[in-house]
Amino acid sequence: MPDAPTLGGGSAVTLDADVFETAFNGPLVHEVVVAELAARRQGTHATKTRGMVSGGSAKPWRQKGTGRARAGTSRSPIWTGGGTVFGPSPRSYVVKVNRKARKSALRSALSVHAERGTIHVVDPGAFDEPSTAKASELLAAHRGGAVLVVVADGEATTLKSFRNLTRTNVLHVDDVGVADLVGAATLVVSQAALDSLTNRARNSVRGPDGPGRAQTARPDDQRRNS
Repeated sequence: MPDAPTLGGGSAVTLDADVFETAFNGPLVHEVVVAELAARRQGTHATKTRGMVSGGSAKPWRQKGTGRARAGTSRSPIWTGGGTVFGPSPRSYVVKVNRKARKSALRSALSVHAERGTIHVVDPGAFDEPSTAKASELLAAHRGGAVLVVVADGEATTLKSFRNLTRTNVLHVDDVGVADLVGAATLVVSQAALDSLTNRARNSVRGPDGPGRAQTARPDDQRRNS
């Protein structure tokens, strides 16, 4: 069974083998990371076409006799201040990824951290008040590159203690995605956040009698299979 040490000493926390001992699926993780990063794009970029820019209602000069090229409007894309051809317009970048695929990618990302020994548990009770110095001291011996600190509800003092450290990203457990886990070299979680991540990544089957129970075949299905 994999385990995660506790920052500042204390007993190690046993990790769920079904979640933290999953074979890494690189293509699936890549698909989910691309989808998550695409969904974070605002998609509010926009340009004006020749029908949206101001001016251009009158012909700039007469058709013949000036020696210049013919021009019908100053809204033309070849004019300064004219419209944009094939410019971006507001759109959504959200890409659908199946729920099972997201869970599988989450298990893969968590399993990599468990395999490398880069998961550490922090006790929120150690922070009676925000203390960046104490947070830095706890991370001193375990820090390796970018750090992701995951907290749960009611752990504001822990959040405030870690958020000012360099190369440290503090997120609520509900906002953590596969892209955040992949981009972090060290993962620090509270016990409540660890339980929430484990429950989210667990691939349980939900039947009519509750989670984890197989669905019973209906009489129509039984006759169809017979």
